[in-house]
Amino acid sequence: MKKLLKTMVIAVVLTTIATGCNKASNGENGDKTVVTLYSTVTNEADKTTLQNVVEKFEKENPDIDIKENYPADGYEGMLRVKMAANDMPDLFDTHGWALHRYGEYVEDLKDMDWVKDLDPALNQILIDGTGKVYAYPLNQAKDGLTYNATLLEEYGITPPSTFDEFMSALETIKDKGKGEVTPLWFAGSDKSAFGQYFDQFSTPLLITGEKNFQKELLDGTFDWSHYTYLPEKLKEMQDKGLLNEDVLTAQNHQMVDLMAQNKIAFIVGGGMLGPSVEELNPDVKLGIIPMPVIEEGDEPSWIGGERHTLAVWKDSKVKEEAKKFLEFISQPEIVKEIAEGTSLPAGLTNTESKNYYSDSYETYKDIKVEPYFDRVYLPSGMWDPMGATGQELLSGTMTPEEVSKKMAEEYKRLLEQK
Repeated sequence: MKKLLKTMVIAVVLTTIATGCNKASNGENGDKTVVTLYSTVTNEADKTTLQNVVEKFEKENPDIDIKENYPADGYEGMLRVKMAANDMPDLFDTHGWALHRYGEYVEDLKDMDWVKDLDPALNQILIDGTGKVYAYPLNQAKDGLTYNATLLEEYGITPPSTFDEFMSALETIKDKGKGEVTPLWFAGSDKSAFGQYFDQFSTPLLITGEKNFQKELLDGTFDWSHYTYLPEKLKEMQDKGLLNEDVLTAQNHQMVDLMAQNKIAFIVGGGMLGPSVEELNPDVKLGIIPMPVIEEGDEPSWIGGERHTLAVWKDSKVKEEAKKFLEFISQPEIVKEIAEGTSLPAGLTNTESKNYYSDSYETYKDIKVEPYFDRVYLPSGMWDPMGATGQELLSGTMTPEEVSKKMAEEYKRLLEQK
């Protein structure tokens, strides 16, 4: 009898656990519906901004619990595992890959009210030829070159609009800085710093000029000798002393301090640097410019598109609640709060926001935004060799021609895998 009773108790417990698991997997948490949210946000200001918005939503919707996750460097690997298992978060950041990587996993959002306010600059990034809308943009990226406006004004340098002007500016900064200022600074212990250089400058080199290689890059016939200009120029910068001496060991966390001390003139990208520098030294002012052109007659361009987004998983059991959150954050006052809190332009046009770089963005408001080069023209996996070859180039283990050869090999290998 005791044995039978013990068996029945175990069965009841197991049933209860199973029921609880099913309840959790269906998005329920007691009396609340759980909506999981995964984001690539890493810096504290951005995270605080998103958390504050979530709190406001939960206060207005006490029956919904948004469970946030910020896996940082582990995000991409984690989402790949979830894609393979078809077990995606209810809301997730597509971090530049809305169409090309996550497209088959996302709900079409074209019927949501906020779509009419989507910034047209994001159309080619978030909407396909059929009109499917892949994700909601929390903000948008407009990457270019971040520069120390205080230093450039002191040295009488106009922000460059061509690559030749850029090189000339770097040499002027080296001469006038007398060894105290790094003309172009890289946190090169992280290979992605060089990936950023190659990726952003590939657009004016290979895409936007009259002589461009869009077709060849997309159909797999691209001749990588056309890429050699970029490693040649990077090596030339090193040979001329235009880069930081510790270019291969410098770390990201040093960037803010050095810029605040007026020891850096230019950084590739770095669009979120301003507020942190201002906090340390309000006398140092930064600006941001679009990418200088390489081919004569070309127009400068921003590099970007989506920065942080939220897509809804098409198989989510709580799609309505997930969409309710998107409706909430698409209100003008929340759009403004997110844009200003993350120091980036809003993804919607239903409000006006001010951030650190607003004046720069206003100056170049008519400049076209081109999508990140690797996200459109390269097979997935090219970011790693793009950055690694930069490290090998500057360490002297590769020539510019060998960099292009390595890129060609990886491009072919990854295309065949695809």
